[in-house]
Amino acid sequence: MTQPLLAIEQFCVAYPGQSNWAVDGVSLAVTTGEILGLVGESGCGKSTLGRAALRLLPKESRLAGRATFEGRSILTFSPRELRHFRGEAVSLVFQDPMTRLDPLMTIGEHCVETVRAHEPGLSRQAAKTRSLAALAAVKIPAERWGQYPHEFSGGMRQRVAIALALVLDPKLIVADEPTTSLDVTVSAQILEELTRLCRERQMGLILISHDLSLVTEYCDRVAVMYQGKLVELGLASQVLSQPQHPYTQSLVKAAVDLQQASIQNSAASQKTPLLQVQDLKQHYALGSNPLARLFGGQKPAVIKAVDGVSLDVYPGEILGLVGESGCGKSTFSRSILQLVRPTSGRVAFLGQELTQLSRGELRQQRRQMQMIFQDPHACLNPMMTLGQGIGDPLRVHGLASGDALEHRVRSMMERVGLTPVEDYIQRFPRDLSGGQQQRVAIARALITHPKLVVCDEPVSMLDASIQAQILELMLDLKQEFDLTYIFITHDLWVARYLCDRIAVMQAGKLVELGNTTQIFGDPQHPYTQTLLEAAPLMATA
Repeated sequence: MTQPLLAIEQFCVAYPGQSNWAVDGVSLAVTTGEILGLVGESGCGKSTLGRAALRLLPKESRLAGRATFEGRSILTFSPRELRHFRGEAVSLVFQDPMTRLDPLMTIGEHCVETVRAHEPGLSRQAAKTRSLAALAAVKIPAERWGQYPHEFSGGMRQRVAIALALVLDPKLIVADEPTTSLDVTVSAQILEELTRLCRERQMGLILISHDLSLVTEYCDRVAVMYQGKLVELGLASQVLSQPQHPYTQSLVKAAVDLQQASIQNSAASQKTPLLQVQDLKQHYALGSNPLARLFGGQKPAVIKAVDGVSLDVYPGEILGLVGESGCGKSTFSRSILQLVRPTSGRVAFLGQELTQLSRGELRQQRRQMQMIFQDPHACLNPMMTLGQGIGDPLRVHGLASGDALEHRVRSMMERVGLTPVEDYIQRFPRDLSGGQQQRVAIARALITHPKLVVCDEPVSMLDASIQAQILELMLDLKQEFDLTYIFITHDLWVARYLCDRIAVMQAGKLVELGNTTQIFGDPQHPYTQTLLEAAPLMATA
């Protein structure tokens, strides 16, 4: 029998200061060239298992059981052996790419440093050549070599993280939600590239994901985790078409229901828009040589992140904004909220022109406009407890204090499923899983009862069953507080389920806008047709 690349037996992990096992008695193996999908709800232990396999856990963590790589015990590796093991033997693609990227280093410097850290004898030019090939594999052009992480969209940063994992040709890649930030077309490209490389180079791949559609399409086998335990393991086609464990059955049902359901109302038929956007542009100049500019020898290149977008948003509607990573969706949302001042154009909210307001006036207006960010770290202060962080907008806007503030915080925590509240209110963001952090971000955005909420991928980090719960919660809150949503997503099935109308963006422009039924039933623009064709469907029995 062929020796597995990675094998764990009765493997257990507990974080410092915690008595319960985060991973409890898990046994599984990954062979050369195999693609194993690891699925389960947020907080079930799947990411912990992936990190434990590379010994990337806090020092005081407790480990039990066996973990071997090519027959050698990972738990006995020396620091020097671990340094070579990580990257050369096994690479990890993190869920949040910014945990891998230094904001003060260019993308090129990241790549070259990674290669030369493991191969110090390699020339800088040879390292650059290899790095450019890795970037090209994930569709990052060579001209972006000198840019910094903040100049990339969330999806583009994730592509960089994947390139950094590939550049050393490891034997096994642990990909922790590698396509969370990516639209369906780019997601398909990335996963096809990863799986092709695994087949060609006989690499193993552990794909950690909450997206059952992706797991169905790309994985050979699927392992399902629930509350730290492995509850089901088998061929992807068998596990997902004939699930045996009740939890697996609930996951499959939730994913299928989400893709088949559709909720729409006629809010867009109202005549007076809540938000009016006219010819909005957000252009950025790429850096160039200052001396060359001074003497007229070089003009800075311009990225047209948002290029003349016009649309109206009506009270009570949910407008979906979809498009590939880097198309300008998130930049558009930040521009309408004036988090970044637009290059030109008009943005009117409740009849008031936002582009003309002072900083103080904008601050007052933002009480009525809130945003749920794609990355919860963008709005959560790591030094604040969850209770303090969720209640902070109430303090900033003078909406509540003392017992009244705490009551509203506790009530909102219950509404987003951070229960029992006593177990969460004094914890810090770092103590939570990615999906739990996203719930905190949602609670923080909704606690001021705004009229407009811009949702930038608010459920992208959640598994299908929790995703459905959060979407239902957002619909309930919409009715209760008369909310209006702009819902940015790369998941077309979420958009179909939730949105009344859908706006499709490509390369900074609005290419199609219409009712959800029309967009899905009779798309007019070729790009919209391409998006729909790329959207993965659940395979049902």
